[in-house]
Amino acid sequence: METKYLGIDYGLKRVGISVSDFSKKYAFQRDHLLNDNKFFDKLIGLIREESISKIVIGYPLRFNSEKTHSTDDVESFREKLSSLLKKNSIEAELVYFDERLTSSLASYNLASSGLSKKKRQNKGLVDSISAQIILQDYIDSVS
Repeated sequence: METKYLGIDYGLKRVGISVSDFSKKYAFQRDHLLNDNKFFDKLIGLIREESISKIVIGYPLRFNSEKTHSTDDVESFREKLSSLLKKNSIEAELVYFDERLTSSLASYNLASSGLSKKKRQNKGLVDSISAQIILQDYIDSVS
């Protein structure tokens, strides 16, 4: 069975999502998910629907490689996701990938995209583009 990779830019309000193609060469942004009481159900559904074999989670670090205020949240998210995968009999590897500068790069890409200012200020779009950058950088680093 062919599988894909999932990229995640985790946040307390929104979670950016991206998915690779089956060849695992390209990352494509998907709509962000709201981090609400239905979030994990939607995420598990997406993992099943897209035949995900590896989940690449953006890992927030400072430039000096120290943890940020968000690092603990991401680590807690990974622990909960890991136990939910086991509970749902889903075998998908979880990996962290350095996400430094991805939000800035996503905002820059949006600013130079020609989209209207209103669309560029859509934080969910920034989160999904960040997830796409995280996943594409991961794919490029292992190819």
